Amino acid sequence: MRLVLASNNAKKLVELQALFSPLSLELVTQGSLGISEAEEPYVTFVENALTKARHAAQHASAAAIADDSGLCVDALGGAPGVLSARYATLFGRPKSDDENNRVLLEKLATRDDRRARFVSALVAVRSADDPEPLIAFGRWEGEVLRELRGEGGFGYDPLLFIPALGQTVAELSAETKNLHSHRAIASRQMLALMREVWRLG
Repeated sequence: MRLVLASNNAKKLVELQALFSPLSLELVTQGSLGISEAEEPYVTFVENALTKARHAAQHASAAAIADDSGLCVDALGGAPGVLSARYATLFGRPKSDDENNRVLLEKLATRDDRRARFVSALVAVRSADDPEPLIAFGRWEGEVLRELRGEGGFGYDPLLFIPALGQTVAELSAETKNLHSHRAIASRQMLALMREVWRLG
């Protein structure tokens, strides 16, 4: 079965290909099919993921899956949240991982409460008008450090320290990240749903 990934993020594709390897799925990006990215107008991860999955399914005439994920920081009322990828632009800065991390550190400079979590909402649809979307949700608890640590991963990975593992996400191997991450948690739920509801083996 071909499943269109509603993203053009190459690193996200690699992660999800590994996570979905137990199923006989061919995962292709919407960009490789000439499909533009959908608008993400909503304030919740689930709503944005559903919108992206429907958009990809409609334009590809195929089943699609979308991930909407980001970092939620308690002391910032859940920000950057769904705006994680473009957080810096809210403050007149260029859109980049480095700028996002700088802005986050600035916003937390005087805060002692550093609790945060990576969140991932995965939504899969068989078609654009599928009345029964599969929805999975993963949370990965951690705390924001005061400086970057580690060279791996992307986004806020160098800032989120995972106490249970004693490392930042950027310090983890890809294998360890794929076992424990928010996307891994959501993907395991999604695998179970696809087996149960879509009868995939």
